[in-house]
Amino acid sequence: MADADYVIVGAGSAGCALAYRLVKAGHTVALIEFGGTDYGPFIQMPGALSYPMNMSRYDWGFSSQPEEHLGGRRLATPRGKVLGGSSSINGMVFVRGHRKDFDHWAEAGASGWDYAHVLPYFKRMETWHGGNGPSDYRGTDGPLHVTRGPRKNPLFNAFIEAGQQAGYPLTADYNGQSQEGFGPMEATIWKGRRWSAANAYLRPAMRSGRLKVISGFARRVVFQDDRAIGVEIARRRRIEVIRAGREVILSASSINTPKLLMLSGVGPADHLRLHGIELRADRPGVGANLQDHLEVYMQYRATQPVTLFSKFNYRGKAQVGLQWLLRHTGLGASNQFESCGFIRSSDAADYPDIQYHFLPLAVRYDGKAAAEGHGFQAHVGPMRSKSRGTVRLASGDPLVPPEIRFNYMSHPDDWAEFRACVRLTRQIFAQPAFDPYRGDEIQPGARVQTDAEIDDFIRQHAESAYHPCGTARMGAADDPDAVVDPELRVIGVQGLRVADSSIFPRVTNGNLNGPSIMTGEKAADHILGQGMLPPSNL
Repeated sequence: MADADYVIVGAGSAGCALAYRLVKAGHTVALIEFGGTDYGPFIQMPGALSYPMNMSRYDWGFSSQPEEHLGGRRLATPRGKVLGGSSSINGMVFVRGHRKDFDHWAEAGASGWDYAHVLPYFKRMETWHGGNGPSDYRGTDGPLHVTRGPRKNPLFNAFIEAGQQAGYPLTADYNGQSQEGFGPMEATIWKGRRWSAANAYLRPAMRSGRLKVISGFARRVVFQDDRAIGVEIARRRRIEVIRAGREVILSASSINTPKLLMLSGVGPADHLRLHGIELRADRPGVGANLQDHLEVYMQYRATQPVTLFSKFNYRGKAQVGLQWLLRHTGLGASNQFESCGFIRSSDAADYPDIQYHFLPLAVRYDGKAAAEGHGFQAHVGPMRSKSRGTVRLASGDPLVPPEIRFNYMSHPDDWAEFRACVRLTRQIFAQPAFDPYRGDEIQPGARVQTDAEIDDFIRQHAESAYHPCGTARMGAADDPDAVVDPELRVIGVQGLRVADSSIFPRVTNGNLNGPSIMTGEKAADHILGQGMLPPSNL
Protein backbone atom coordinates (compact mmCIF):
# COMPACT_ATOMS: atom_id res chain seq x y z
CA MET A 1 0.00 0.00 0.00
CA ALA A 2 1.30 3.44 -0.95
CA ASP A 3 2.19 5.96 1.74
CA ALA A 4 1.34 8.83 -0.61
CA ASP A 5 0.69 9.59 -4.26
CA TYR A 6 4.12 11.19 -4.54
CA VAL A 7 7.29 10.70 -2.52
CA ILE A 8 9.75 13.61 -2.61
CA VAL A 9 13.27 13.43 -1.18
CA GLY A 10 14.44 16.78 0.15
CA ALA A 11 12.49 19.62 1.78
CA GLY A 12 14.62 22.29 0.13
CA SER A 13 13.99 25.10 -2.33
CA ALA A 14 12.51 22.98 -5.13
CA GLY A 15 11.09 20.20 -2.96
CA CYS A 16 8.97 22.55 -0.84
CA ALA A 17 7.59 24.36 -3.89
CA LEU A 18 6.82 21.05 -5.60
CA ALA A 19 5.08 19.62 -2.53
CA TYR A 20 2.97 22.78 -2.19
CA ARG A 21 1.72 22.61 -5.79
CA LEU A 22 1.02 18.86 -5.67
CA VAL A 23 -1.06 19.05 -2.49
CA LYS A 24 -2.82 22.15 -3.81
CA ALA A 25 -3.89 19.99 -6.77
CA GLY A 26 -5.43 17.49 -4.34
CA HIS A 27 -2.68 14.87 -4.14
CA THR A 28 -1.02 13.34 -1.10
CA VAL A 29 2.72 13.81 -0.66
CA ALA A 30 5.32 12.21 1.59
CA LEU A 31 8.29 14.57 1.90
CA ILE A 32 11.47 12.99 3.28
CA GLU A 33 13.93 15.30 5.03
CA PHE A 34 16.90 14.27 7.16
CA GLY A 35 17.35 17.69 8.76
CA GLY A 36 15.33 19.08 11.62
CA THR A 37 13.36 22.20 12.37
CA ASP A 38 14.22 25.64 11.03
CA TYR A 39 12.78 27.47 14.02
CA GLY A 40 15.12 29.71 15.97
CA PRO A 41 16.88 33.07 15.51
CA PHE A 42 20.00 31.73 13.83
CA ILE A 43 17.92 30.85 10.77
CA GLN A 44 14.97 33.22 10.94
CA MET A 45 16.98 36.41 11.60
CA PRO A 46 18.40 37.59 8.24
CA GLY A 47 21.34 39.36 9.86
CA ALA A 48 22.52 36.05 11.40
CA LEU A 49 23.10 34.47 7.98
CA SER A 50 26.73 33.55 8.68
CA TYR A 51 25.74 31.18 11.48
CA PRO A 52 23.49 28.40 10.09
CA MET A 53 25.74 27.46 7.18
CA ASN A 54 28.55 26.90 9.66
CA MET A 55 26.52 24.76 12.06
CA SER A 56 26.54 20.98 11.68
CA ARG A 57 22.95 20.97 12.93
CA TYR A 58 21.83 22.70 9.73
CA ASP A 59 24.55 21.91 7.17
CA TRP A 60 25.62 18.61 5.60
CA GLY A 61 29.24 19.67 6.05
CA PHE A 62 30.47 18.74 2.58
CA SER A 63 33.78 19.94 1.21
CA SER A 64 35.54 19.46 -2.09
CA GLN A 65 38.47 17.21 -2.72
CA PRO A 66 41.79 19.13 -2.89
CA GLU A 67 41.45 21.55 -5.79
CA GLU A 68 44.51 21.27 -8.04
CA HIS A 69 44.29 24.79 -9.47
CA LEU A 70 43.65 26.45 -6.11
CA GLY A 71 46.79 25.28 -4.38
CA GLY A 72 45.28 22.00 -3.20
CA ARG A 73 42.74 23.73 -0.97
CA ARG A 74 39.52 21.96 0.04
CA LEU A 75 36.62 24.37 -0.34
CA ALA A 76 33.54 24.23 1.86
CA THR A 77 30.36 23.15 0.06
CA PRO A 78 27.49 23.94 2.43
CA ARG A 79 24.09 22.34 1.71
CA GLY A 80 21.06 22.78 3.91
CA LYS A 81 20.22 19.87 6.23
CA VAL A 82 17.07 21.42 7.65
CA LEU A 83 13.47 22.17 6.69
CA GLY A 84 13.78 24.62 3.81
CA GLY A 85 17.10 23.11 2.74
CA SER A 86 19.66 25.61 1.50
CA SER A 87 17.00 28.35 1.42
CA SER A 88 17.19 28.20 5.23
CA ILE A 89 20.97 28.74 5.41
CA ASN A 90 21.73 30.86 2.33
CA GLY A 91 22.32 34.61 1.99
CA MET A 92 18.67 35.21 0.95
CA VAL A 93 19.72 37.00 -2.25
CA PHE A 94 17.07 36.63 -4.95
CA VAL A 95 18.23 36.49 -8.56
CA ARG A 96 16.26 34.88 -11.37
CA GLY A 97 19.07 34.72 -13.90
CA HIS A 98 19.39 36.30 -17.32
CA ARG A 99 17.03 35.63 -20.22
CA LYS A 100 19.90 34.19 -22.26
CA ASP A 101 20.68 31.65 -19.53
CA PHE A 102 17.35 29.95 -20.08
CA ASP A 103 17.45 30.34 -23.85
CA HIS A 104 20.77 28.50 -23.67
CA TRP A 105 19.10 25.70 -21.69
CA ALA A 106 16.59 25.24 -24.50
CA GLU A 107 19.34 25.30 -27.13
CA ALA A 108 21.14 22.58 -25.13
CA GLY A 109 18.12 20.28 -25.45
CA ALA A 110 15.90 21.42 -22.57
CA SER A 111 12.97 22.32 -24.79
CA GLY A 112 10.27 24.32 -23.02
CA TRP A 113 12.76 25.83 -20.55
CA ASP A 114 13.63 28.97 -22.53
CA TYR A 115 12.94 32.36 -20.94
CA ALA A 116 9.48 32.68 -22.47
CA HIS A 117 8.43 29.42 -20.78
CA VAL A 118 10.07 29.93 -17.37
CA LEU A 119 9.08 33.58 -16.85
CA PRO A 120 5.43 32.67 -16.05
CA TYR A 121 6.69 30.37 -13.27
CA PHE A 122 8.96 33.05 -11.84
CA LYS A 123 5.90 35.30 -11.75
CA ARG A 124 3.63 32.66 -10.25
CA MET A 125 5.99 31.93 -7.38
CA GLU A 126 6.50 35.49 -6.09
CA THR A 127 4.88 38.44 -4.43
CA TRP A 128 7.14 41.32 -5.38
CA HIS A 129 7.49 44.32 -3.08
CA GLY A 130 10.13 46.29 -5.01
CA GLY A 131 10.05 49.13 -7.50
CA ASN A 132 7.72 52.09 -7.85
CA GLY A 133 4.72 50.25 -9.20
CA PRO A 134 3.53 47.07 -10.92
CA SER A 135 5.66 45.38 -13.56
CA ASP A 136 4.66 42.94 -16.29
CA TYR A 137 7.78 40.97 -15.37
CA ARG A 138 6.93 40.49 -11.69
CA GLY A 139 4.47 38.43 -9.70
CA THR A 140 1.90 39.84 -7.27
CA ASP A 141 0.31 36.93 -5.40
CA GLY A 142 2.80 34.06 -5.10
CA PRO A 143 3.99 32.37 -1.89
CA LEU A 144 7.52 33.81 -2.03
CA HIS A 145 7.87 37.40 -0.80
CA VAL A 146 10.69 39.29 -2.53
CA THR A 147 11.76 42.58 -0.97
CA ARG A 148 14.50 45.21 -1.04
CA GLY A 149 16.54 46.51 1.85
CA PRO A 150 16.15 50.13 3.02
CA ARG A 151 19.69 51.10 1.91
CA LYS A 152 20.01 53.49 4.86
CA ASN A 153 23.79 53.06 4.95
CA PRO A 154 25.31 55.64 2.54
CA LEU A 155 27.77 53.05 1.21
CA PHE A 156 24.98 51.10 -0.53
CA ASN A 157 24.03 54.06 -2.72
CA ALA A 158 27.69 55.03 -3.17
CA PHE A 159 28.27 51.64 -4.76
CA ILE A 160 25.38 52.11 -7.20
CA GLU A 161 26.51 55.65 -8.01
CA ALA A 162 30.12 54.52 -8.52
CA GLY A 163 28.95 51.93 -11.01
CA GLN A 164 27.24 54.63 -13.05
CA GLN A 165 30.27 56.90 -12.81
CA ALA A 166 32.38 54.04 -14.17
CA GLY A 167 30.15 53.94 -17.24
CA TYR A 168 27.70 51.18 -16.42
CA PRO A 169 23.92 51.54 -16.59
CA LEU A 170 21.51 51.81 -13.68
CA THR A 171 19.03 48.95 -13.55
CA ALA A 172 15.79 49.59 -11.70
CA ASP A 173 15.08 45.85 -11.54
CA TYR A 174 17.73 43.28 -12.44
CA ASN A 175 15.05 40.57 -12.20
CA GLY A 176 12.85 42.43 -14.66
CA GLN A 177 13.45 43.91 -18.09
CA SER A 178 17.21 44.45 -17.79
CA GLN A 179 19.66 42.62 -15.57
CA GLU A 180 22.72 44.59 -16.67
CA GLY A 181 23.91 47.43 -14.49
CA PHE A 182 23.97 48.55 -10.86
CA GLY A 183 20.97 48.83 -8.58
CA PRO A 184 19.17 47.65 -5.45
CA MET A 185 19.51 43.99 -4.53
CA GLU A 186 16.49 41.83 -3.78
CA ALA A 187 16.07 39.30 -1.01
CA THR A 188 13.74 36.58 0.24
CA ILE A 189 13.00 38.51 3.42
CA TRP A 190 9.51 39.37 4.64
CA LYS A 191 8.53 41.39 7.69
CA GLY A 192 12.08 41.14 9.00
CA ARG A 193 12.27 37.32 8.71
CA ARG A 194 14.03 34.95 6.34
CA TRP A 195 11.31 33.97 3.88
CA SER A 196 12.67 30.50 3.06
CA ALA A 197 10.94 27.81 1.03
CA ALA A 198 9.84 26.34 4.37
CA ASN A 199 8.05 29.55 5.36
CA ALA A 200 6.72 30.27 1.88
CA TYR A 201 5.63 26.80 0.76
CA LEU A 202 6.07 24.04 3.33
CA ARG A 203 3.98 25.39 6.18
CA PRO A 204 0.98 26.27 3.98
CA ALA A 205 1.23 22.80 2.40
CA MET A 206 1.28 21.13 5.81
CA ARG A 207 -1.93 22.90 6.76
CA SER A 208 -3.69 21.09 3.88
CA GLY A 209 -3.55 17.76 5.71
CA ARG A 210 -2.29 16.06 2.54
CA LEU A 211 1.43 16.47 3.25
CA LYS A 212 3.44 14.20 5.54
CA VAL A 213 6.94 15.36 6.41
CA ILE A 214 8.96 12.27 7.26
CA SER A 215 12.19 12.64 9.20
CA GLY A 216 14.62 10.09 7.83
CA PHE A 217 17.85 9.49 5.93
CA ALA A 218 17.22 8.55 2.30
CA ARG A 219 19.42 5.60 1.32
CA ARG A 220 18.27 4.70 -2.21
CA VAL A 221 15.32 4.60 -4.57
CA VAL A 222 13.46 1.26 -4.56
CA PHE A 223 12.50 -0.24 -7.93
CA GLN A 224 10.14 -2.93 -9.13
CA ASP A 225 11.59 -4.00 -12.46
CA ASP A 226 12.48 -0.63 -14.01
CA ARG A 227 9.87 1.42 -12.16
CA ALA A 228 10.55 3.47 -9.01
CA ILE A 229 8.04 2.52 -6.33
CA GLY A 230 9.48 4.15 -3.24
CA VAL A 231 12.46 5.31 -1.22
CA GLU A 232 14.40 3.31 1.34
CA ILE A 233 15.10 5.38 4.43
CA ALA A 234 16.75 4.93 7.80
CA ARG A 235 14.83 6.25 10.80
CA ARG A 236 14.39 5.26 14.41
CA ARG A 237 17.27 2.83 14.07
CA ARG A 238 15.60 0.75 11.38
CA ILE A 239 15.33 0.60 7.61
CA GLU A 240 11.95 1.04 5.94
CA VAL A 241 10.49 1.91 2.54
CA ILE A 242 8.22 4.91 1.91
CA ARG A 243 6.07 3.85 -1.04
CA ALA A 244 4.75 6.06 -3.84
CA GLY A 245 1.45 5.42 -5.56
CA ARG A 246 2.46 7.50 -8.58
CA GLU A 247 6.05 8.77 -8.69
CA VAL A 248 9.25 9.41 -6.77
CA ILE A 249 10.94 12.81 -7.15
CA LEU A 250 14.49 13.58 -6.02
CA SER A 251 14.96 17.17 -4.82
CA ALA A 252 17.93 16.43 -2.58
CA SER A 253 20.46 19.02 -3.94
CA SER A 254 23.05 18.89 -6.69
CA ILE A 255 25.28 16.89 -4.31
CA ASN A 256 22.86 14.39 -2.75
CA THR A 257 20.62 13.84 -5.78
CA PRO A 258 23.38 12.34 -7.97
CA LYS A 259 24.59 10.37 -4.96
CA LEU A 260 21.12 8.84 -4.51
CA LEU A 261 20.80 8.12 -8.22
CA MET A 262 24.10 6.25 -8.22
CA LEU A 263 23.27 4.34 -5.02
CA SER A 264 20.04 3.33 -6.79
CA GLY A 265 21.82 1.96 -9.86
CA VAL A 266 21.41 4.97 -12.17
CA GLY A 267 24.73 6.41 -13.27
CA PRO A 268 28.03 5.64 -15.02
CA ALA A 269 28.18 1.84 -15.37
CA ASP A 270 31.90 1.41 -14.64
CA HIS A 271 31.70 3.60 -11.53
CA LEU A 272 28.71 1.69 -10.13
CA ARG A 273 30.38 -1.68 -10.75
CA LEU A 274 33.42 -0.41 -8.86
CA HIS A 275 31.21 -0.04 -5.79
CA GLY A 276 29.26 -3.26 -6.30
CA ILE A 277 25.99 -1.55 -7.21
CA GLU A 278 23.56 -3.30 -9.56
CA LEU A 279 23.14 -1.26 -12.74
CA ARG A 280 19.63 -0.16 -13.71
CA ALA A 281 20.40 2.56 -16.23
CA ASP A 282 23.80 3.50 -17.62
CA ARG A 283 23.70 7.29 -17.48
CA PRO A 284 27.24 8.70 -17.61
CA GLY A 285 25.89 12.21 -16.98
CA VAL A 286 24.93 11.43 -13.39
CA GLY A 287 27.36 13.34 -11.20
CA ALA A 288 29.06 14.96 -14.21
CA ASN A 289 28.75 18.58 -15.41
CA LEU A 290 29.25 19.95 -11.86
CA GLN A 291 29.44 23.76 -11.92
CA ASP A 292 29.65 26.56 -9.37
CA HIS A 293 30.42 30.24 -9.00
CA LEU A 294 33.72 31.29 -7.45
CA GLU A 295 34.28 34.75 -6.00
CA VAL A 296 36.87 36.89 -4.28
CA TYR A 297 36.32 39.66 -1.75
CA MET A 298 37.72 43.05 -2.76
CA GLN A 299 38.12 44.91 0.53
CA TYR A 300 38.86 48.56 1.40
CA ARG A 301 39.35 50.44 4.63
CA ALA A 302 36.71 53.09 5.32
CA THR A 303 37.75 56.60 6.31
CA GLN A 304 34.42 57.27 8.03
CA PRO A 305 32.82 55.14 10.77
CA VAL A 306 29.73 54.31 8.68
CA THR A 307 30.26 50.56 8.27
CA LEU A 308 28.89 47.66 10.29
CA PHE A 309 32.18 47.31 12.17
CA SER A 310 30.80 49.20 15.17
CA LYS A 311 28.34 46.31 15.65
CA PHE A 312 30.94 43.59 15.05
CA ASN A 313 31.46 42.86 18.75
CA TYR A 314 29.54 41.04 21.45
CA ARG A 315 27.75 44.13 22.71
CA GLY A 316 26.80 45.31 19.21
CA LYS A 317 25.60 41.90 18.15
CA ALA A 318 23.54 41.60 21.32
CA GLN A 319 21.88 44.95 20.63
CA VAL A 320 21.08 43.98 17.04
CA GLY A 321 19.77 40.59 18.14
CA LEU A 322 17.60 42.01 20.90
CA GLN A 323 16.00 44.58 18.60
CA TRP A 324 15.23 41.84 16.10
CA LEU A 325 13.81 39.49 18.74
CA LEU A 326 11.52 42.20 20.09
CA ARG A 327 10.39 43.86 16.86
CA HIS A 328 11.90 42.06 13.84
CA THR A 329 13.46 45.39 12.84
CA GLY A 330 16.90 46.99 12.67
CA LEU A 331 20.13 45.66 11.20
CA GLY A 332 19.12 42.10 12.04
CA ALA A 333 16.17 42.35 9.63
CA SER A 334 18.49 42.68 6.61
CA ASN A 335 21.03 40.35 5.04
CA GLN A 336 23.12 43.52 4.45
CA PHE A 337 23.38 42.76 0.73
CA GLU A 338 21.32 45.74 -0.39
CA SER A 339 23.05 46.85 -3.59
CA CYS A 340 24.59 44.92 -6.45
CA GLY A 341 25.78 44.93 -10.02
CA PHE A 342 25.88 42.78 -13.16
CA ILE A 343 28.42 43.79 -15.80
CA ARG A 344 30.33 42.39 -18.77
CA SER A 345 34.00 41.49 -18.44
CA SER A 346 34.66 42.74 -21.98
CA ASP A 347 32.91 43.78 -25.17
CA ALA A 348 33.14 40.15 -26.29
CA ALA A 349 30.56 39.09 -23.68
CA ASP A 350 27.08 39.24 -25.17
CA TYR A 351 25.46 39.60 -21.74
CA PRO A 352 26.70 40.19 -18.17
CA ASP A 353 29.22 37.65 -16.92
CA ILE A 354 30.32 39.29 -13.65
CA GLN A 355 28.21 39.69 -10.50
CA TYR A 356 28.72 41.98 -7.49
CA HIS A 357 27.37 41.70 -3.96
CA PHE A 358 28.26 44.81 -1.95
CA LEU A 359 28.65 44.61 1.84
CA PRO A 360 29.31 47.58 4.20
CA LEU A 361 31.80 45.54 6.23
CA ALA A 362 35.17 43.96 5.45
CA VAL A 363 34.69 40.42 6.76
CA ARG A 364 34.93 36.77 5.81
CA TYR A 365 31.66 35.25 4.57
CA ASP A 366 31.52 32.91 7.55
CA GLY A 367 31.58 35.96 9.83
CA LYS A 368 34.61 34.73 11.75
CA ALA A 369 37.09 37.46 10.95
CA ALA A 370 36.70 41.16 10.19
CA ALA A 371 39.32 43.63 9.11
CA GLU A 372 40.65 45.67 12.01
CA GLY A 373 38.51 48.78 11.87
CA HIS A 374 35.90 50.07 9.47
CA GLY A 375 35.89 48.68 5.97
CA PHE A 376 33.68 47.56 3.10
CA GLN A 377 33.88 44.96 0.36
CA ALA A 378 32.45 43.65 -2.90
CA HIS A 379 32.07 39.96 -3.57
CA VAL A 380 32.89 39.55 -7.25
CA GLY A 381 33.27 36.62 -9.60
CA PRO A 382 32.61 35.36 -13.12
CA MET A 383 29.21 33.85 -13.88
CA ARG A 384 29.87 31.27 -16.58
CA SER A 385 33.03 29.34 -15.89
CA LYS A 386 33.90 26.69 -18.48
CA SER A 387 35.36 24.41 -15.79
CA ARG A 388 33.40 21.25 -15.02
CA GLY A 389 33.65 18.83 -12.12
CA THR A 390 32.08 15.67 -10.76
CA VAL A 391 30.24 14.17 -7.82
CA ARG A 392 31.20 10.53 -7.33
CA LEU A 393 30.54 7.87 -4.74
CA ALA A 394 33.31 7.30 -2.25
CA SER A 395 31.62 4.06 -1.20
CA GLY A 396 28.51 1.98 -1.76
CA ASP A 397 27.61 2.76 1.85
CA PRO A 398 24.90 5.46 1.82
CA LEU A 399 26.30 6.97 5.04
CA VAL A 400 29.64 7.86 3.41
CA PRO A 401 29.73 11.40 1.94
CA PRO A 402 30.37 11.63 -1.81
CA GLU A 403 33.58 12.84 -3.40
CA ILE A 404 33.16 16.33 -4.82
CA ARG A 405 35.63 17.62 -7.40
CA PHE A 406 34.75 21.00 -8.88
CA ASN A 407 37.98 21.33 -10.93
CA TYR A 408 37.80 25.05 -10.23
CA MET A 409 39.90 27.25 -12.54
CA SER A 410 40.81 24.30 -14.76
CA HIS A 411 39.90 26.21 -17.94
CA PRO A 412 42.33 28.96 -19.04
CA ASP A 413 39.49 31.41 -19.73
CA ASP A 414 38.62 31.38 -16.03
CA TRP A 415 41.86 33.15 -15.18
CA ALA A 416 41.35 35.93 -17.75
CA GLU A 417 37.78 36.48 -16.52
CA PHE A 418 38.87 36.63 -12.87
CA ARG A 419 41.64 39.09 -13.61
CA ALA A 420 39.04 41.29 -15.28
CA CYS A 421 36.92 41.04 -12.11
CA VAL A 422 39.77 42.40 -9.99
CA ARG A 423 40.73 45.22 -12.36
CA LEU A 424 37.18 46.35 -13.12
CA THR A 425 36.33 46.38 -9.41
CA ARG A 426 39.26 48.65 -8.72
CA GLN A 427 37.98 51.04 -11.39
CA ILE A 428 34.55 51.11 -9.75
CA PHE A 429 35.88 51.78 -6.25
CA ALA A 430 38.13 54.52 -7.68
CA GLN A 431 35.11 56.61 -8.71
CA PRO A 432 34.25 59.93 -7.00
CA ALA A 433 31.24 58.41 -5.19
CA PHE A 434 33.69 56.61 -2.88
CA ASP A 435 36.02 59.57 -2.33
CA PRO A 436 34.45 60.40 1.07
CA TYR A 437 34.79 56.80 2.29
CA ARG A 438 37.64 55.02 0.51
CA GLY A 439 40.85 54.21 2.36
CA ASP A 440 43.61 51.75 1.48
CA GLU A 441 42.88 48.54 -0.37
CA ILE A 442 42.99 45.71 2.19
CA GLN A 443 42.58 42.80 -0.21
CA PRO A 444 44.20 41.95 -2.54
CA GLY A 445 46.32 45.05 -1.73
CA ALA A 446 47.65 47.79 -3.99
CA ARG A 447 50.91 45.92 -4.62
CA VAL A 448 49.06 43.09 -6.41
CA GLN A 449 49.06 44.34 -10.02
CA THR A 450 50.53 41.92 -12.57
CA ASP A 451 48.68 38.96 -14.04
CA ALA A 452 50.88 36.58 -12.05
CA GLU A 453 50.27 38.48 -8.79
CA ILE A 454 46.49 38.55 -9.35
CA ASP A 455 46.51 34.86 -10.26
CA ASP A 456 48.31 34.06 -7.03
CA PHE A 457 45.74 36.07 -5.07
CA ILE A 458 42.92 34.15 -6.75
CA ARG A 459 44.64 30.84 -6.10
CA GLN A 460 44.92 31.61 -2.39
CA HIS A 461 41.67 33.47 -1.74
CA ALA A 462 38.92 32.50 -4.19
CA GLU A 463 35.96 30.95 -2.39
CA SER A 464 32.81 29.23 -3.53
CA ALA A 465 29.68 31.37 -3.78
CA TYR A 466 27.83 28.15 -2.87
CA HIS A 467 25.98 27.71 -6.17
CA PRO A 468 26.66 24.06 -7.18
CA CYS A 469 24.46 22.69 -9.94
CA GLY A 470 24.30 20.63 -13.14
CA THR A 471 24.93 17.08 -11.88
CA ALA A 472 21.78 15.53 -13.40
CA ARG A 473 21.64 17.61 -16.54
CA MET A 474 18.41 18.10 -18.44
CA GLY A 475 18.48 17.46 -22.17
CA ALA A 476 16.88 15.63 -25.05
CA ALA A 477 15.84 12.04 -24.31
CA ASP A 478 18.29 10.74 -26.94
CA ASP A 479 21.24 12.73 -25.53
CA PRO A 480 23.59 10.12 -24.00
CA ASP A 481 24.93 12.65 -21.47
CA ALA A 482 21.53 13.90 -20.32
CA VAL A 483 20.09 12.47 -17.11
CA VAL A 484 16.55 13.83 -17.27
CA ASP A 485 14.38 14.80 -20.23
CA PRO A 486 12.59 18.18 -20.44
CA GLU A 487 9.73 16.68 -18.41
CA LEU A 488 12.34 15.98 -15.69
CA ARG A 489 11.89 12.20 -16.04
CA VAL A 490 15.05 10.20 -15.37
CA ILE A 491 16.01 8.64 -18.70
CA GLY A 492 16.15 4.84 -18.69
CA VAL A 493 13.73 4.15 -15.81
CA GLN A 494 10.07 4.80 -15.05
CA GLY A 495 8.32 6.69 -12.27
CA LEU A 496 11.37 8.74 -11.22
CA ARG A 497 12.06 12.45 -11.72
CA VAL A 498 14.56 15.03 -10.52
CA ALA A 499 13.58 18.57 -9.55
CA ASP A 500 16.38 20.71 -8.14
CA SER A 501 19.48 22.57 -9.35
CA SER A 502 20.97 19.25 -10.50
CA ILE A 503 19.00 19.58 -13.73
CA PHE A 504 20.55 22.89 -14.84
CA PRO A 505 22.40 22.41 -18.15
CA ARG A 506 24.49 25.48 -17.32
CA VAL A 507 24.73 27.64 -14.20
CA THR A 508 22.61 30.77 -14.37
CA ASN A 509 23.71 34.35 -13.75
CA GLY A 510 23.56 35.03 -10.04
CA ASN A 511 22.37 33.15 -6.98
CA LEU A 512 20.55 29.86 -7.55
CA ASN A 513 17.76 29.88 -4.95
CA GLY A 514 15.35 31.62 -7.33
CA PRO A 515 15.89 29.28 -10.30
CA SER A 516 15.74 26.27 -7.94
CA ILE A 517 12.32 27.29 -6.62
CA MET A 518 11.17 27.96 -10.18
CA THR A 519 12.26 24.41 -11.05
CA GLY A 520 10.01 23.01 -8.33
CA GLU A 521 7.11 25.16 -9.51
CA LYS A 522 7.47 24.12 -13.15
CA ALA A 523 8.13 20.47 -12.23
CA ALA A 524 4.73 20.32 -10.56
CA ASP A 525 2.93 21.17 -13.79
CA HIS A 526 4.97 18.59 -15.73
CA ILE A 527 4.07 15.95 -13.14
CA LEU A 528 0.40 16.90 -12.96
CA GLY A 529 0.11 16.76 -16.74
CA GLN A 530 -2.63 19.38 -16.79
CA GLY A 531 -0.86 21.76 -19.16
CA MET A 532 1.86 24.34 -18.67
CA LEU A 533 1.47 28.05 -18.12
CA PRO A 534 1.39 29.84 -21.49
CA PRO A 535 4.74 31.31 -22.54
CA SER A 536 5.35 35.04 -22.20
CA ASN A 537 6.46 37.20 -25.11
CA LEU A 538 8.06 39.87 -22.88
